[in-house]
Amino acid sequence: MRKIALLLLLISTAFTSVKTESPAVTVSGRTEKTSDGKVILIGSAASVALNFQGQICSVKLRSGADHHNYVSFELDGSYKGRYRIEPGEARWYRVPVDKKGRHTLTVYKATEASNGTVIYEGVKVETQTPHKSPRRKRVEFIGNSITCGMGNDVLETPCGSGEWYDQHNAYWAYGPILSRKLKFDFVLSSVSGIGMYRNWNDENQTEPIMPDVYANLYLDKDASKPYDFKFQPELVSICLGTNDMSDGDGKKPRLPFDQKKYVANYVAFIKKVYSHYPKTRIVLLNSPMISGEKNTVFVTCIKEIAAAFASDSQHKPIEVFEFKPMKPKGCGAHPDIDDHVVMANELEPVFKRLLEQ
Repeated sequence: MRKIALLLLLISTAFTSVKTESPAVTVSGRTEKTSDGKVILIGSAASVALNFQGQICSVKLRSGADHHNYVSFELDGSYKGRYRIEPGEARWYRVPVDKKGRHTLTVYKATEASNGTVIYEGVKVETQTPHKSPRRKRVEFIGNSITCGMGNDVLETPCGSGEWYDQHNAYWAYGPILSRKLKFDFVLSSVSGIGMYRNWNDENQTEPIMPDVYANLYLDKDASKPYDFKFQPELVSICLGTNDMSDGDGKKPRLPFDQKKYVANYVAFIKKVYSHYPKTRIVLLNSPMISGEKNTVFVTCIKEIAAAFASDSQHKPIEVFEFKPMKPKGCGAHPDIDDHVVMANELEPVFKRLLEQ
């Protein structure tokens, strides 16, 4: 069932065209609506959901970049595959519907903000029905390539081939997996290669770090489009440090890891998060990509960061979570889909407890 599809569907005029402003559509994640009613999917796993009746459904999409992107389709809670979305004129992508009746379709952006956008222009269905999302608990996942789901989906494109983002599938990242297990709404604010005080191969000289881009809608340097922070999460999960602690590409000069700078930037960033979400609770994660002595330093750092807020009476205590040792099997030593499932399983009891408190 998992496949990349470039299927053009000839649509009968008898079908209903569902506009993005229709009550049948719910938009989630880092997104932007255009003046003509289209939805721009920006961040990893940003989504559009709708209800319809019948056995015919086709979605009109295009990549807003000058190259392809990917989306994942979910129908009635079941994964229907990852689809390659081409640039240029929008195309119709058919969603396989096995039976008649009422259905819920969600279109998730599988790639990340730095890959450019996917633009949703509407759907064609037999009959539209209103889509009303129940009020659920909310979680934001702030992170790097791991949180994006980079390198996790190797079914169609093996590691080392294609473009660097051809194995991205945010639908199968640990955050979205966990959201489906615990039934909460989520936003991913994540960028591959990014860090808290420096990035994978940059000492914060030419590339922005997470504190620089977090408040910007597109998670880049463009501050002219701020993120509105209307999504107020009960819990914020932060998984940053893998790139701060990395050795880079081995060619570009790399300074030793600066523990004090990392901790100071992290503490300042948490204060920024609290300024946007005064009632949220924060959990800090280590990295499944780091082991040995580096992991010991990593965990020491995030415990020190949490301790810096020990006397903070305005917020609930900051939680520190450590993943069990892992040998990631995805591209570039990233977790693959099975690894992300393991990560979500480890996080499940902790997140369940924190969301219930």
